Amino acid sequence: MNRTEAGALVWAVMPAAGAGRRFGDDLPKQYSRLDDRTLIEHALDTLLAEPRIAGVVVALADGDKYWSALPLAADLRVLTVTGGAERHLSVLQAVQAVPAAGDPWVAVHDAARPCLDAADLARLLDGLDETACGRILASPMADTLKQVNEAGQVQRTLAREGLWRAQTPQVFRREQLLMALQACEAQGLTPTDEAMAVEQVGGRVAVVAARSPNPKVTTRGDLQLAQSLIARGNNYDLAQR
Repeated sequence: MNRTEAGALVWAVMPAAGAGRRFGDDLPKQYSRLDDRTLIEHALDTLLAEPRIAGVVVALADGDKYWSALPLAADLRVLTVTGGAERHLSVLQAVQAVPAAGDPWVAVHDAARPCLDAADLARLLDGLDETACGRILASPMADTLKQVNEAGQVQRTLAREGLWRAQTPQVFRREQLLMALQACEAQGLTPTDEAMAVEQVGGRVAVVAARSPNPKVTTRGDLQLAQSLIARGNNYDLAQR
């Protein structure tokens, strides 16, 4: 088992049970191809190449017929569970499958984020044992933000200072994340990410600035962007913007 520098175990979790309806394809978007591999393979490869990650639990849709055809399906470091109808329920199922011994850190990463930079992942995991606080990769907002009404008219301009765009991975202790997700489910809440779930139960979350683009593929245009980033090795430093 691989551990951080001070001894804590790290597992990764990947929700991949979504249908990707906004993507507009017959197959789930995580199985769309970038070069010779699928989105989910690109996303998993970066996690599995990080020596501190002991294994990955992937939450698949009930009846998924694509996963078994991937070479990674035979990787002993990758476990699978059946996901839920919502993203947070898939994460909950996967977190429950992570071995509880030692209360490991759990890094949740989207299958539709194929451009995760290995250096950003490494910085996210660095020094985990020195903090009790969860961490997420994020980038500060650079665009001007507008609040718009139902008619599509701008109501006001929002201050962007202190606003960050949340990404994944998001890393928390297993027990804290499990409790947070279970609490949201009990209260009928649908958190849009793990940080939101942890915030709901009073947990603290810190941001680690991503230095390379880490976009989520939602539309065909996003797929083209990811393709261009991967083609050039994602060699783009956001800190230089």
